[in-house]
Amino acid sequence: MNFDIDKLKTATFLYPTDTTFGIGCDARNPEAIRRIFELKKRSDSKSLIILVDSNRRLQEIVDVPDLAWDLMDLSEKPMTIVYDNPRNLPKELIASDNTIAIRLTHDLFCKKLISKLNSPLVSTSANLSGEPTPNSFSEISEEINKGVDYIFPEAESFVPKFSGSSIIRLSADGKVKVIRE
Repeated sequence: MNFDIDKLKTATFLYPTDTTFGIGCDARNPEAIRRIFELKKRSDSKSLIILVDSNRRLQEIVDVPDLAWDLMDLSEKPMTIVYDNPRNLPKELIASDNTIAIRLTHDLFCKKLISKLNSPLVSTSANLSGEPTPNSFSEISEEINKGVDYIFPEAESFVPKFSGSSIIRLSADGKVKVIRE
């Protein structure tokens, strides 16, 4: 993992995630976040998810209900949880209902990248909005490849393990809603 960390803090990039190919950036960089929305041709009313590398980093952003820990422990595939009332993140990442979708990643590459950036990562599938998620590097559109500032070499040989994560909404009032299994 050789790269200039200062350049990467302001860049958009294509990288392998714990599920599929991702387009990402430092989750604390509003300009890079806006560029991802533009690149994907995605409405900013559809929020993006972020990846964190540790329990500590997750707790810096949201209050984590006990049920969330249990769900993450029991899940057999990566799980993204939508939390209420995030903090310490740019408004560009916060949904209109004041929620944020976060996945605690166990993927070694993602954990190293988050650690080196010392920030959560934006993670959205490497496709234009409404198009299918690519299953191989060769299926990623030229528009995406040319539109990001950096492509991690690890992405070129990456084989996705999942087409996406499970998504569960945990409301502060204790309600649970499965958004995607």
